[in-house]
Amino acid sequence: MPSRTRIFTISNQKGGVGKTTTVVNLAAALAKSGARVLAIDLDPQGNASTALSVEHREGTPSVYDVIVNDKELEEVIQKSPEFDGLFVIPATIDLAGAEIELVSMVAREQRLSRALGRFLDEFDIDYVLIDCPPSLGLLTINAFVAATEVLIPIQCEYYALEGLSQLLKNIQLIERHLNPKLKVSTILLTMYDSRTNLAHQVAEDVRAHFPAEVLDTIIPRSVRISEAPSYGQSVISYDANSSGSLSYLEAAAEIARRGVPR
Repeated sequence: MPSRTRIFTISNQKGGVGKTTTVVNLAAALAKSGARVLAIDLDPQGNASTALSVEHREGTPSVYDVIVNDKELEEVIQKSPEFDGLFVIPATIDLAGAEIELVSMVAREQRLSRALGRFLDEFDIDYVLIDCPPSLGLLTINAFVAATEVLIPIQCEYYALEGLSQLLKNIQLIERHLNPKLKVSTILLTMYDSRTNLAHQVAEDVRAHFPAEVLDTIIPRSVRISEAPSYGQSVISYDANSSGSLSYLEAAAEIARRGVPR
């Protein structure tokens, strides 16, 4: 377990790279190993809330109330039935309009960070994982300002590195102007199909660019990973012995072993 709370934003401006899947399954894997984990769903689609089986119908107290209406996190937190020690701040469709409402607010980039800081002063949490929408709007900026580490999932496909340089530039800007503690600590290769040369090539390219950040563990393409959310479960609880489940458990263990980047 970490000596202090590790706060990860899981981000990639490209959609469909496995951001939400990674948040859900890493959160479940860490909780299964005995950690106390808080997953914050900051995506208006609410997919992470669905996969972790928490209520997120319209009108449910959610992260929207925290960043727009100044509610405390403990007023909207829910316990996931997946594992003991796994807690979720759900997202509802209300969040879709939050970007516009935030524009005129004071300290609009720091609203999640301040709420999370107050929460962590009171409650003992080992890992916080924040799921972002696939764009760089005010919601994603709130996530970056609240976090200390960025985890970037990259799918092993042709367009994998496209847009990554822009994402890294944006992270540097946020580090310089809003959150000097922010660091890209972890890159996770997802949707790896060992049968194709392309997947091997992309994995090699990413490792060449980011030798220190890329995890040794690779997440394979897996039917079980895709099926699990439709049952309101992570792959860890849906099929504990599947290749997808074992890969995410190994990735979680590797993140824990590596510790906080220096």
